[in-house]
Amino acid sequence: MTKPATVASPCTGVCALDPETGWCAGCMRTIDEITGWAGLDDRGRLAVCKRLPARRSARAALDRPDDKP
Repeated sequence: MTKPATVASPCTGVCALDPETGWCAGCMRTIDEITGWAGLDDRGRLAVCKRLPARRSARAALDRPDDKP
């Protein structure tokens, strides 16, 4: 018997896809990652979660104004 997944969803309730990146503004997942979440085991969920910090950093960098004159 397969053990149920225990890794919680990173959803923050702020559900809006950014057209520039394709990531959710709240959790930073793609639409495919969001819709496929329930079907993932812990290994799959952890793989998705591992990508999120880099996306947050990339999104923050896009939001910062250029420091160039």
